[in-house]
Amino acid sequence: MAKLSINDLDLRDKTVFIRVDFNVPLSADGKEITSDKRIRASLPTIQYAIEHGAAVILASHLGRPKGRRRPEMSLAPVAARLSELLGRHVAMAPDSVGAEVSAMRPKPGEVLLLENLRFHSEEEANDPEFSRQLASLADIYINDAFGSAHRAHASTVGMVSFLPRAAAGLLMDRELQWLTRVTKSPERPCIALLGGAKVSDKIEVIQNLLKVMDKILIGGAMAYTFLRAKDQPTGKSLVEEDKIELARQLLQTAVDKLVLPIDHIVVREIKPGAAHETVTNIGADEIGVDIGPRTIEQYATIIRDARTIIWNGPMGIFEMPPFDHGTVSLAKAVAESKAVSVVGGGDSEKAIKTAGVSDRITHVSTGGGASLEFLGGIELPGVRALSDKAEAAV
Repeated sequence: MAKLSINDLDLRDKTVFIRVDFNVPLSADGKEITSDKRIRASLPTIQYAIEHGAAVILASHLGRPKGRRRPEMSLAPVAARLSELLGRHVAMAPDSVGAEVSAMRPKPGEVLLLENLRFHSEEEANDPEFSRQLASLADIYINDAFGSAHRAHASTVGMVSFLPRAAAGLLMDRELQWLTRVTKSPERPCIALLGGAKVSDKIEVIQNLLKVMDKILIGGAMAYTFLRAKDQPTGKSLVEEDKIELARQLLQTAVDKLVLPIDHIVVREIKPGAAHETVTNIGADEIGVDIGPRTIEQYATIIRDARTIIWNGPMGIFEMPPFDHGTVSLAKAVAESKAVSVVGGGDSEKAIKTAGVSDRITHVSTGGGASLEFLGGIELPGVRALSDKAEAAV
C-alpha cells in the first residue's frame, strides 16, 4: 500500500520532525565534514517544509557512540554546513531531548538540528519514553532517512505512535517509488546484477528476485560458491563452504535464470600490482579476483537488451585496480543501455562514479543495507511505521 508523502500534508504553522540521514564522514577530530553528499540529499525535503510554512526540527544519528556523548561525533559541524547550503541559520540543540531542547522549539521558517540521537542508548533500544520525548517536540513526523529505514529505532519507528501522521520525505518517497517499480512491475526483460563477497549476504535478495527477474547475473566472490556447487574448480578463491548446498538448491530452482562467470581474472596472491591472468578454469593455487573479458562481453550483451536493471555489489575486488575492470565495464554497459536502472550499495555507487556515468543511472539508492533488505522482500520497519495514504485523514 502506498505510504503518505510530505506532498500530501498541510504543513503551514506546523512543527515538523524530519528524521534525516546526516551520518556523514568526518575528520578524525570530528571538526570537518569530508563529504556533504548526505546533507545535500536531504535539502529538497527541508526546503519543501520551509517553503510550505513549517517549523523544522531535524534529527539524525552519526557514527556509533554507543549511548555515550562523544564530542568527535557531534552534529555541530553538520549544522554549520547545512546553514551554508540552506542560506539560513540552523540552530544547534545541546541534546536531542530535555527541557533545554523543548525551549528551543522553532517558529515557522526556522530550523533546529538536534544533537546526535545515538548519544542516548534509548535510541537504538527503541525506548518508549525516549520516543515520547522526541515526539513531544512536533506535530507531524517525516522520515527522509531511507538509509536507516531498516532499523527499528526510536526515531524511525517508536515515536510514530505518539504523532497523528507519519509521512515519507521526498528522498524516501523517491526511493520507495523506484525500488517498488523495479521489483513489483518491471518492464521486461528485467535483470539483476548481484556481486559482493558472500552468498549469505544475498540469500533473501536472490530468492526474492528469482520470482521477478528474467536473469540474475552473478559476480564477485559469491560466484565461486555457486561454481563450487556446480563442481567447477575454484582454487583458493573465497568460497562459503557451508553455503554450497544452498547455492546448489538455488541453481536447481533457478534453472536458466542464474548466470555465472565463464572466465576469470586470477592471481596467486592478493596484493596491489599482483601478476594476473585470464583463465576459464581456476587452478589449484589461483584466486579469482574479477570476472574475465568473455564474461564481461556476455553480461554486457544481456544488459544491452534489458529494459529494467537492478544492481547490487561489485563484480570483483573493486577497491584494488585493475581488478575493478569488470565492475567498471558493466557500469558503463548499464549506463549505455535504454533500461530503467536502479543501483544500490556503496561499492556499486563508487563504480558508477569511477566510470563517470552517475548521471546516466536512473536511480542510485542512498541506503545500502536498506535497499538490500527491500530487494530481499523484507518490509522495512521505518517504512511500515509510516501512515498508509489510503487510510490517512490528511
